[in-house]
Amino acid sequence: MNDTATLSNFDLRDEIKAYWSARAETFDTQPGHEIFSEDERAAWHCLILKHLGEGEGRAALDLASGTGVVSHLLDDLGFRVTGMDWSEQMLERAREKARTRGRSIRFVMGDAENTMEPDDSYDVITNRHLVWTLVDPKAAFVEWHRVLKPGGKVLIVDGDFVNVSPLTQFLKRLATAAGRIGLIKDARHGAASPEMAETHNRILSQVYFSEGARAEAVVDLLRAAGFAKVTVDKDMRAIHRAQKKNFSFFKGLERATQHRYAICAEK
Repeated sequence: MNDTATLSNFDLRDEIKAYWSARAETFDTQPGHEIFSEDERAAWHCLILKHLGEGEGRAALDLASGTGVVSHLLDDLGFRVTGMDWSEQMLERAREKARTRGRSIRFVMGDAENTMEPDDSYDVITNRHLVWTLVDPKAAFVEWHRVLKPGGKVLIVDGDFVNVSPLTQFLKRLATAAGRIGLIKDARHGAASPEMAETHNRILSQVYFSEGARAEAVVDLLRAAGFAKVTVDKDMRAIHRAQKKNFSFFKGLERATQHRYAICAEK
């Protein structure tokens, strides 16, 4: 892992923000980002209920909320939701989605590593595919601990997309080869441009988890930040089964073999 003290935080954070702002236009067209079936929605609901329970009006902070996908899942379950993202382009789409669906979700601009929210102000914090991008995850986890009420919980959904198994590597090569000759095309899943792929790889090479966000490493940092009762849930099968309908055969298999997880921890 990189020593975060050697990173140029301003430059890296600025690049991360610009990258996701550029991704905003097509974010909701991609499986694994937006939800395309009620089966997948139900699977996400089950995961959230398993770890956080019913909302019952409790305050939830959805960090790196993007276009509001997880924020809407929390709202479905009765949480009082604030979605926070530092990309105005993402927030514009999130607010429009909430207006269209008649949801009273609050969306604000902010930094997940320095939220500026009051102490002890939220019952739960959620994020999906955020941790791998953090410049200083331990500092972020300390911040989340501060913002949570005593007994509050954080739910992290993420994965290690760097260290993949031989089977995953083989499936990825098959999918790439089949795509090049036109045998397969992922439904609703446009390929990233070479420029965007290059930016993604450059960012990945500089963040703390440049060598992969393994669940065990995330757990260690959560405990160091003061969290207790940390649990790791690697059973993402229901979500993956629902998502497979919008992926090619090989892409669906590849996703199911990746090191993906949900981590819940309590203040």
